[in-house]
Order: sequence, then C-alpha cells, then structure tokens
Amino acid sequence: IELAGWVVASKDSQGYPFAIMDKAAAQILIFGGDGKLRGAAPALFGSAKGDHIAPGVAGLALREIPGRDRTTPAGRFIGGFGPSIDAGRVLWVDYESAVSIHPMPKGTSKEKRAERLASATPDDNRVTHGCINVSPMFYDEVVKSTFEKGGVFYVLPDKASIAETFPEFAQSRESAAQNGEGARHASGR
Repeated sequence: IELAGWVVASKDSQGYPFAIMDKAAAQILIFGGDGKLRGAAPALFGSAKGDHIAPGVAGLALREIPGRDRTTPAGRFIGGFGPSIDAGRVLWVDYESAVSIHPMPKGTSKEKRAERLASATPDDNRVTHGCINVSPMFYDEVVKSTFEKGGVFYVLPDKASIAETFPEFAQSRESAAQNGEGARHASGR
C-alpha cells in the first residue's frame, strides 16, 4: 500500500495504469492511471523463490527451465500486450525475461493451480515457471481492460531488500522519515 501511494504521489507510472505484485502474499493489486484501485486478487508466481532473471531463460522451452530459475523477477517493469511464440497475445510484464500475466492455463489440474489460487494461504501459490497467473474471470474483467495500452508493473522481492529493488521509493521513505523527525524537533517535541 505504501508503494502504491508513492507511485501515485511521485507520478512514477507517468499516468499509466500499474500493478503491484506481492509474491510473499500471493496477491496482485491493479490500479488505473488515476491511481484508483481497480481490483485485487490472489495470484500464482514462479515456483522458485528468488528475484533474479536467469540469463537466456527467455529462449528456453518451459520444460527446459531449471527449477532454481523458475522465478518471478522483482523490480519495476514497463510492459504491454504483444505476441508470444506459443500462447498468442499475452500481457508482457518483462519481455526480456519472458514473464507475463495471463489467466491460469487450462490443463493444469495435475499442478492443482485452481485449488492453489483458491486456497486461504499464500504458501502454495508458487507453481509457475515465472509468469503470473490469475483467475480467468479477474483477467477478463480487470487485467485486460486496465492494461489495453500498457502499464507499469512493480514486483515485490522475495529475498532482495526494498531499497535494492526500488531505490527511488526507499529514498523517498528515508527523506520523509528525516523530514518528519526534523519537524518534531523544530516544534519542540
């Protein structure tokens, strides 16, 4: 929520819609270009915890991606709809690492993706090869219409710090804390 407030206040998304994806909470929050929340939903993320993008992973077939590299990378990405080799038109979060947001694929009953998405706990929502999966209904009703012309995607880290992942946000928090501290001293408190 703090990051969303900063995105709006700093105009970091430059008026484009944006999404904040929290891997630890297994949740995605979608905001319009005006900064208003358009929707929130559970999501599935990469099966491996980590924030890195493995070199060359975008050129591999899904079955060829080593388990340790099935991460959803952390960071700020500018993305939009575009073609993919095997899935038609997708919403690319980061084209370079081949990470997209898409509805939960059909034929994933072996992985129990629907059950994982519906569970009350985020502990079982790590199952993808790195992409972000949401329910088909949420995708159709919120994601597609919000990101028609692209947007900005903020993926919170698993292991890295917020300061490493979003340095401008971290600096603004430090400045706000220092200014708040200075204001208290100036007023004699």
